[in-house]
Amino acid sequence: MSSAWNNFNDAESPSFALIPKGSLVKVRMTIKPGGYNDPANGWMHGWATRGDTGAVYLNAEFVVVEGKYARRKLWTLIGLHSPKGPTWGQMGRSFIKGVLNSAHALHPDDMSAAAQQGRCIESFGDLDGVVFAGKVDWEKDSYGEDKAVIKMPIMPDHPQYRECMSGESPAISRDMPAHIAQATTAATTPSGRPAWAQ
Repeated sequence: MSSAWNNFNDAESPSFALIPKGSLVKVRMTIKPGGYNDPANGWMHGWATRGDTGAVYLNAEFVVVEGKYARRKLWTLIGLHSPKGPTWGQMGRSFIKGVLNSAHALHPDDMSAAAQQGRCIESFGDLDGVVFAGKVDWEKDSYGEDKAVIKMPIMPDHPQYRECMSGESPAISRDMPAHIAQATTAATTPSGRPAWAQ
């Protein structure tokens, strides 16, 4: 049977194994704007999404930027608010804190002024395009099938953090908000390495 452009009978069947649970991957996070704003909470510019149940979240996509699983995509909802209680929002805040620690090489126990400034954002847009190290997990999708997700950022106190981030401190991006760039610079030594790594 010929492989005509309009005949797909002889096309290979799709087979796409999930990234194994527990894999550490370097990912770039992008946020799909949901158009929801809540000025009382400071959620502006339409980054947040409000679901049918009243839950509010960031619809995040993660693209693996290098290594064995380069260009593979994962998705996770980052909780901001749930009508059922504060737990989901607290989990979302912890996740974002971990992302900032990972992306800007801030040790989780570092409570210096520079590190604390590095954990602040002016808008959820500051998270769009952030590169960090994450741990792959699986959860069920709406069809009951397994899907790979990022639930846990890997921070500088993890023994494989440097390896996952290619053995280098994350570079200061031109697109990084100025207050975060200043905090990241202040948290490094003259050698350019984070203070915690000396």
